Amino acid sequence: MKVAIYCRLSDEDKNKQSSTDDSESIQNQKSLLLQFAVEKEWNVYNIYSDDDYAGADRNRPAFKQLLDDAELRKFDIILCKTQSRFTRELELVEKYIHGLFPKWGIRFISIVDNADTDIRGNKKARQINGLINEWYLEDMSENIKSVLTNKRMNGQHIGAFALYGYRKDPLQKGHLVIDEESAEVVREVFTLFARGYGKTTIARMLNDQGIPNPTEYKRLQGLRYKSGKSKTSTTWKYFAIGKMLTNEIYIGHMVQGKYTSVSFKTKENRPVAREKWIKVANTHEPIIDLELWNTVQDLISQKAKPFSTGTIGIFARKAKCQYCGYTMRSCKNHGNYYLQCSIKHTAQDACIGSFVSVSKLEKFVLSELHQLMDQYLDQSLLEASINFNSKIDEQIEKLSRQIKVYEQKLAEFSNTTRTLYVDRVKGIITEDEFVRFSKEFGEERAKSEKILKEIKDEIDFLTLKRCSPENNRELILSHTKLEKLSREVVEKLIDEIIVGKRDPVTRLVPLEISWKF
Repeated sequence: MKVAIYCRLSDEDKNKQSSTDDSESIQNQKSLLLQFAVEKEWNVYNIYSDDDYAGADRNRPAFKQLLDDAELRKFDIILCKTQSRFTRELELVEKYIHGLFPKWGIRFISIVDNADTDIRGNKKARQINGLINEWYLEDMSENIKSVLTNKRMNGQHIGAFALYGYRKDPLQKGHLVIDEESAEVVREVFTLFARGYGKTTIARMLNDQGIPNPTEYKRLQGLRYKSGKSKTSTTWKYFAIGKMLTNEIYIGHMVQGKYTSVSFKTKENRPVAREKWIKVANTHEPIIDLELWNTVQDLISQKAKPFSTGTIGIFARKAKCQYCGYTMRSCKNHGNYYLQCSIKHTAQDACIGSFVSVSKLEKFVLSELHQLMDQYLDQSLLEASINFNSKIDEQIEKLSRQIKVYEQKLAEFSNTTRTLYVDRVKGIITEDEFVRFSKEFGEERAKSEKILKEIKDEIDFLTLKRCSPENNRELILSHTKLEKLSREVVEKLIDEIIVGKRDPVTRLVPLEISWKF
């Protein structure tokens, strides 16, 4: 008789002597089962061993190989220490031990609990064993779930990996500490979004800088992280930026319990309603301050639509209709941008509608701002209106690195255009291909030039903020004569702009600005 020996050790009862050797318990199982087989004068076909696998895991490699070999009738007997070492699920007991094994001519024996398919009347004992083992699995699952829920409610982090921007505290289990390298990227994402950059644009900027996405970053840190997808991208995507911008862990709150298991018999999870998430405030050091967080959440909730440059309109959520009070929405016509009342005007009692050109509104705001600066600007007002940032030099340095990236891209576009022309002359590509390729590269070049200009404008604004009013007030005064508005300037200085409807006689649009100072 040929016998197949099966051994299994789960994580909770392992006792390994070294990371490469089989566990002590596996060795004991092998010794016990080999001795039993020798006493019965059976020939051992193979020893199948699964170390660190639970009894409810159906994907145990040696277990699956055992079943495949059993179906091929490579042996006559399966020998285990206990029935629970083979499986703890009653469903699998019925499927294999009482169903397929007899069909395949395979005898199943577990020596400690006396399970033997060749003994008449032994089936009930095997079924009872299976039922008890399944109860054990269910009780263990509930106990584990209870322990994990308690830890979550106490604000302990129980995930296998820390959220991007953090790492596990080596001195305190369940506590997170800031990982400064990745945290700097998180701050950049929030800051860029608050300044009006769209999620797709931010993702593209991070990719252009060669910054690895969270999954790739974990791998580079030596963590055995799996995303659960067959193909894992190493680049930043729109949805990754979106998830980051709404995760309260970045403001120091632990938020867990977003998913729950369907059953202890499967690894499948289902989402939990937001109101049932477990949230504990102030469990760790925040990466994002509350002011920036609230600004970002307001932008997200308002769902401001982006212009083609990848940034939201400089007056988004600021311009309000004089007649109905609703926020005006952006529109585009013949390459020009406009703001118009978002309320439909078909009903008799509907709003009469406001409408203004973005370029005209910008000129009006700049004019009003210059008058205010000329009239009221002094050192005390300057210090109250402009929030000097101690890390401005660091921000300028980072933006300067971005400039180098985009300047390099523009140089590459120029080289590519020249190469295309040479290929066209040599007949390597057709004229249609030359036109198509030139157009595509031209569009990409235009996008890069726009982003480059926005970055340079940002540096100019930061340079303005860096100047000390005490040491060089005249220099600051000269820079306050802004020639073009940025989203950040509008956000800091303007509360709202009331827009009316153009007068048919004077052709002027009534405008009123509510300043924040």
